[in-house]
Amino acid sequence: MRVFAIPLMTNQNLKNLKSFAQSLIARDKSFLWHPYDNCFSDKPLFPIQAANKCLLRTADGRDLIDAMSSWWSAIHGYNHPILNEAAEKQLRKMSHVMFGGLTHEPAVELAETLAAITPGNLNKVFFSDSGSVSVEVAMKMAVQYWIGRKQANKHKFVSFKHAYHGDTFAAMSVCDPINGMHHMFRQVLPEHYFAPAPTPGFGESWSETHCQEITEILHHNHQEIAAVIIEPIVQGTGGMRVYSVDFLKQLRQLCDTYNVLLIADEIATGFARTGRLFACEHAAIAPDILCLGKAMTGGYLSLAATLCSEQVARDICATDAGVFMHGPTFMANPLACAISQASIDLLLRSPWQNRIASIENHFNTHLLPLKELNAVSDTRSIGAIGAIEMAQNIDVKTVTEMFVKRGVWIRPFGKLLYSMPPYIIEAHELQRITDTMREVAEFYS
Repeated sequence: MRVFAIPLMTNQNLKNLKSFAQSLIARDKSFLWHPYDNCFSDKPLFPIQAANKCLLRTADGRDLIDAMSSWWSAIHGYNHPILNEAAEKQLRKMSHVMFGGLTHEPAVELAETLAAITPGNLNKVFFSDSGSVSVEVAMKMAVQYWIGRKQANKHKFVSFKHAYHGDTFAAMSVCDPINGMHHMFRQVLPEHYFAPAPTPGFGESWSETHCQEITEILHHNHQEIAAVIIEPIVQGTGGMRVYSVDFLKQLRQLCDTYNVLLIADEIATGFARTGRLFACEHAAIAPDILCLGKAMTGGYLSLAATLCSEQVARDICATDAGVFMHGPTFMANPLACAISQASIDLLLRSPWQNRIASIENHFNTHLLPLKELNAVSDTRSIGAIGAIEMAQNIDVKTVTEMFVKRGVWIRPFGKLLYSMPPYIIEAHELQRITDTMREVAEFYS
């Protein structure tokens, strides 16, 4: 059964495609700048001409199993007929309309759905364009909330070592200031409080001493702290660090005790990635403000949301401004909202629990034992996340080429080899991914 509606390759076709791919790469290098990259680097580029299910078809005719879900967003794979239909149906009505003073059915339906499926009573939904902006919105909400409560002195935040919350300025200010990607901007960023990274590991023995330093920060400084922001259960870009449910439970209690808000950044973990619909559910807690993004549209369009309770919203709107001071141009884009609703419906109708449990079992069986290799520092997994932490930084160019040669697309960073595949991945595709991860780990050992 063919996966792509693309003609089979003859020798001449393949020669033409390779020539086209080389031309495209040359044109790219003349004008484009890729994420977290030097625009003068010699790192390889792989032009993609089509994508279907879990496969990426390169412009020179190779098929790559996508182990990354396009940075964790394409949870249903690619070119899904239900999501395609939702996009086409909405396009025939309108692709966009401003949200100031207007509304539309896709936004209303999606907001109702998000309020219904997220933890707690987060029934006020603010749409934005990307995960970083949803964090910016959450931080502005927290500050404006305390202004509305006549406590404008509460404008600082507490974050954690190894945290990552985005690339925009406020989001950068709550990313790890030393080991994170944004340390060079420290001099121009607001200074906030940083607690040690959450410990112990998921399922390991926990005691209140693991929260001692965050407790001390809140005890001594709660008068000026607006909120604590955290990635629930998994610190993503900071190293795929999986931590204790009890830490998150205790943090919720500490925020209540010291009268600060809790912001949960579920941009990476939301929509079932950790085996629960939202990672907060592992600890049976609800945040005061919740950030969502990435998988919201199944990888089709950029869309994010920041949710809060009605009480938080009321206090935000009790400021002299009388409104929340934010409003993206493409807020609640109808096309993105329609696809997002279809993606969430598709997820909830699918056997997602069984699929993710199967992926987790595979990672546990095939990745966790690699911790015994000399070049491997640690291995960990939860839900549809599997990671190998190497003892030394990885040469991205060499490793990427190794993966592509074996028909797998993985984008390593720092010391980390990791996979977050689409939930629909087939067993033989997942086996290819973990076999190749093992080969790379052994190459360094």
